[in-house]
Amino acid sequence: MGDIFLKRVYEPYDESDGFRILVDRLWPRGISKEAARLTAWQKEVAPSPELRKWFCHKPELFDEFQTKYIEELRTDEQKLRMIDELIHLTSEGNITLLYGAKDPVYNHAIVLEGELKRIINHIETKEFDT
Repeated sequence: MGDIFLKRVYEPYDESDGFRILVDRLWPRGISKEAARLTAWQKEVAPSPELRKWFCHKPELFDEFQTKYIEELRTDEQKLRMIDELIHLTSEGNITLLYGAKDPVYNHAIVLEGELKRIINHIETKEFDT
């Protein structure tokens, strides 16, 4: 399995990024598609518009946001398909989850990274046990 990295979409491309996946619902301001050097844009895996607007990047709401977003990731069929695709990509190499938020700590990409790592750990543990 490859590694999972997080990076603001505005940070420069690095060869070690592997597959560069934008995980924002909205296109980030001030960056061209060429400059972003994306492999894919998986806007469907981003928080729902309602949850995104409610959270509004307020650190004091992050714990509740995280709980609600994880619930979306585990129950929304479209998000589950995107997660499967991301996990499949890690079997082929590194992936870098790109986001546009200014805050590197309180954003949805961190939650998504944690959920992906949890699932991969479960898969690897299950394979190891058999």
